[in-house]
Amino acid sequence: MRTIRRVALIGLGAIGSAYAQRLNSAQGAELTVVAGGMRKARLENGVTINGERVFFSVAEEGPPADLVLFCTKYHQLDQAIRDVKSFVGPDTLLLSLLNGISGESRIGKTYGMDNVLYGRCVGIDAVRDETGVRFSSVGHIQFGRLKNDPVPPEVQAVAAFFGAAGIPSEVPADMRRAIWWKFMVNVGVNQASAVLGAPYGVFMDVPEAHKLMRSAMEEVVALSKAAGVNLVPKDMDELDRVLSGLSKNGKTSMLQDMEAGRKTEVELFSGAVMELGREYGVPTPVNEMLHMIIVAKEKAARLG
Repeated sequence: MRTIRRVALIGLGAIGSAYAQRLNSAQGAELTVVAGGMRKARLENGVTINGERVFFSVAEEGPPADLVLFCTKYHQLDQAIRDVKSFVGPDTLLLSLLNGISGESRIGKTYGMDNVLYGRCVGIDAVRDETGVRFSSVGHIQFGRLKNDPVPPEVQAVAAFFGAAGIPSEVPADMRRAIWWKFMVNVGVNQASAVLGAPYGVFMDVPEAHKLMRSAMEEVVALSKAAGVNLVPKDMDELDRVLSGLSKNGKTSMLQDMEAGRKTEVELFSGAVMELGREYGVPTPVNEMLHMIIVAKEKAARLG
């Protein structure tokens, strides 16, 4: 059976830092954070994670890894694909933990789809601000091939590696459905939180906020039926269970980006919903409104 030992991780934001901390201290793991230039120099000074200064091995180039983890934002993916080139060999597995439903295909265009695994992180509540990164839950990683019944040996190897590193993981039999579920979740809670400026707790305690979140997700459920994925209302209920396990003060990645004046992933969420709506002839009025509000807030913030 294949063994995973050498790991290259690119994207040391909130989520990347949380997983990198676990991998950095895992027995038998050799983690390299991929970065160059000024970013490399900054990261070599350490990253504050849950109040502790953590130091990583940082390199711009290196030998092929057993596994490359993509933890960047979607708009940073093309550059990340170029940046990891020296770490990718013929047997290197490539796992994307990005939001959206198209990151894997973009990675596959450069490196081929044979070694690309599909992945999503669920239930992680990591937050990054000027003081560093903090989190109370790393959640779990869902990953695998599009179909995992039976589970392929290379997927078993990565699952064993995550387990040894203290990172919970799950291999869904139908990864395409899992990808669409996470897409639905992001379209709902990420965008509603950005519009309302609200942490996770608001969506459990304020019915109107919950309704806004769910209304956006309902449009993804309708699109999934047109796409042959067939999400159902019960899939939306699962998000409530996930939210109940998160810190009420935790913030979505989109809200964090909004507050920090960073570019958001709105085109990956409502932008993609609107595009799919046009393709399948499915109305998407809630996401059209969310898109308009978020883009307007981004532009207004740039005006100072």
